[in-house]
Amino acid sequence: MDKSIGKKTGDIVLCEEDLAYEEEILRNPYSVKHWLRYCEFKKDAPPVVVNLIYERALKEMPGSYKLWYSYLCLRRKQTKGRCITDPLYEDANNTFERALVFMHKMPRIWMDYCKFLTLQQKITTTRKVFDRALRALPITQHSRIWPLYLKFVKMHPIPETAVRVFRRFLKLSTEDAEEFVDYLKSIDRLDEAAVKLAQIVNKDSFVSKTGKSNHQLWNELCELNSKNPKQIKSLNVDAIIRGGLRRYTDQLGQLWNSLADYYIRSGLFERARDIYEEAIQTVTTVRDFTQVFDAYAQFEELNLNHMMEEIGQKPNPTEDDDIEVELRMARFEDLMDRRPLLLNSVLLRQNPHNVAEWHKRVQLYEGKPHEVINTFTEAVQTVDPKQAIGKVHTLWVDFAKFYEKNDQIDDSRIVFEKATHVKYVKVDELATVWCEWAEMEIRNSHFQEALKLMHRVTTPPARKINYHDDAEQVQTRVHKSLKIWGLYADLEESFGTFKTCKAVYDRILELKIATPQIIMNYAIFLEENNYFEEAFKAYERGVALFKWPNVYDIWNTYLSKFLKRYGGSKLERARDLFEQCLEGCPNKFAKTFFMLYAKLEEEHGLARHAMNVYERATKAVPANERFDMYNMYIKKASEIYGVTKTRHIYERSIEELPDHQAREMCLRFADLERKLGEIDRARAVYGHCSQMCDPRVAPEFWKVWKEFEIRHGNEDTMREMLRIKRSVQATYNTQINMMSAQMLAAATNTAEAAAASQDSMKMLDAEAEESRPPVPVAKPLARAGSNIMFVRSETQPGSATEDIPAAAANPDEIDIDQDGDDDEEEEEATIEEQQVPRQVFGSLKKDEEDEEEAQ
Repeated sequence: MDKSIGKKTGDIVLCEEDLAYEEEILRNPYSVKHWLRYCEFKKDAPPVVVNLIYERALKEMPGSYKLWYSYLCLRRKQTKGRCITDPLYEDANNTFERALVFMHKMPRIWMDYCKFLTLQQKITTTRKVFDRALRALPITQHSRIWPLYLKFVKMHPIPETAVRVFRRFLKLSTEDAEEFVDYLKSIDRLDEAAVKLAQIVNKDSFVSKTGKSNHQLWNELCELNSKNPKQIKSLNVDAIIRGGLRRYTDQLGQLWNSLADYYIRSGLFERARDIYEEAIQTVTTVRDFTQVFDAYAQFEELNLNHMMEEIGQKPNPTEDDDIEVELRMARFEDLMDRRPLLLNSVLLRQNPHNVAEWHKRVQLYEGKPHEVINTFTEAVQTVDPKQAIGKVHTLWVDFAKFYEKNDQIDDSRIVFEKATHVKYVKVDELATVWCEWAEMEIRNSHFQEALKLMHRVTTPPARKINYHDDAEQVQTRVHKSLKIWGLYADLEESFGTFKTCKAVYDRILELKIATPQIIMNYAIFLEENNYFEEAFKAYERGVALFKWPNVYDIWNTYLSKFLKRYGGSKLERARDLFEQCLEGCPNKFAKTFFMLYAKLEEEHGLARHAMNVYERATKAVPANERFDMYNMYIKKASEIYGVTKTRHIYERSIEELPDHQAREMCLRFADLERKLGEIDRARAVYGHCSQMCDPRVAPEFWKVWKEFEIRHGNEDTMREMLRIKRSVQATYNTQINMMSAQMLAAATNTAEAAAASQDSMKMLDAEAEESRPPVPVAKPLARAGSNIMFVRSETQPGSATEDIPAAAANPDEIDIDQDGDDDEEEEEATIEEQQVPRQVFGSLKKDEEDEEEAQ
């Protein structure tokens, strides 16, 4: 409980707890810390008490920033929640004024005072305080006052004052001009805003604080000018936007639309229409054209709709009104009809050397001969062959064909004549022009003119020219063009003589520009005129000119024609041709020629020569065709010599062919031997083939062999077959590799795992010994109720093999026949006669039968 120990002054009463603080400040009246500690202690006291303590402290230390700042914060805090007309606000203002006498260099005091006055809505007083602050503070600290000043002037409807303040501010900070422009727009002073924005745009060193580029500022200026033409009087809008057009060539569409929009809003519609037309005729990109054209079409449409609405509201429309509407409608329709042509003009301005666009332009003018001729003329004069995109000669050809369609042959010839003097990039283009010219003459039945043209273009120049030398002009190299010579040869065949046509073909061969097709055409032409030897000479020349594989067609046609012409009358010459052909023939083309060669020998030569050809073919053809060739070889050998002569062919094929094909050959070979009664030879073939037949991959083979042994073998041969099957299966067994991999993986884990693995292997061995089945007892060969019926070998009755008791034997042991000594004691087997198949003798059997019939 506080007790009063001092006297009472008004409402201020000193308490017992105040004595310690009073004594401290008496001892240290100039200590800020003691005064602030005393004020902090009395913060809950009435405002008058706290204010008195601050006043006493400031009387002692009027230059203390801490005391003034704390006191001013306290006085502003005391005004919270009160009306701005309360006397406390005025007391606080007086306190600020007193503080600024000593603290006029402290920006924080000025900032707090300005904020406090702004809150009181005292506009003039606040403005004067801001001005005093700017005068009192150094310029380096003005950046702390100006944001508050600008915020204050924008809060109140005092545009003139605000503009003057902004102008003063821009003298210090020119980079904030955008903020001034935005404020001018907000107070509808657009003329000054446009002037200021134009100054910003023309200043190359200006850097936008909002990150806008110079181009964006240009667009903003153009938009401001175009949308407010009646308010902006200080600028030449047309000159400004045209300056932007020269400066920013990648955004022409938007700037042209802004300029047209300016005149539209100004009410100058004809001037706006001129601007749109000028824009359409000058833009060079499709995007800009689309922007301008869409705006132009929208302007015309809105203008037409507005006029129709006005006329519709009139009670009595006049004839002039109807004419005006029709005029506007015709203008709008003409604009829409011109769009493809205008777009084509844009693309040609973008690249005047685009041949395809010139063709499209001609198509757009279809039905207008004068425009078509003007377009073709402009195109051939504009397009540079070295820079052209497309084939330049097509312009000249279409130009000449246009005159031809209109029955102006002389004009067409003039165009072709000029086209032949153009410096094309490639010889083929000039050759095409000459060929089109000749074809035009042919279409108009001027055949001799076409021949003269071909003779003229194929005449060689005075000096020797290399066809592939790009440094030479195409006019000097065109005489070696194959396209021209091909057409020349066709024309001579159709309208010339045999002598002139042959001379053309010979000239083609001399120039060494012939193709295999030219050679074949030449030979066919000679054959049609019954010059067969000359045709064969043409083939020989073609064979000498070309190499494989280009010479394949020539050889094939040559040999076919030769065989058809002479057959076997010139056999040695035909053999020489085949040998010459096969000497350098690649494997993939050899089969065709070997078959022709073999057919020749079969029909007109010797059988052994044919067999030699087939044998050579089996070695020369590719691996994928070798199986078919062996089949053909075997078939022909059996037809000529009989099936017995095919054995060595089968043996060779089995050695050379892959396993899957050799397996089939083995089966066919064994079947052949079986049909011939050679059971042992067939069994030997099966045994040889078994080494390449995994029972899991080729079970069909083992099935065939089993059926063979059932029919022709005995128990011993069956057992031998089964033994071989087990042996082959063990060879192909891949489970051993899998078990080895598992054991290796287990061994690499840990040493303990390796030891355990060894113990487990021992246990497995012990279990295997215990579980081994007892040795079976051999049973007699013939067993009642046996499912498999064997053909027994003929033995003597009472043979020792029947009385020998079964002995213990290893089931996996290979049975080796040791009864060879008993063969002498066997009875002679009954020999039956069997008719030998006719295929064994081949063509020989037929000759014997013919002799018997003759006798």
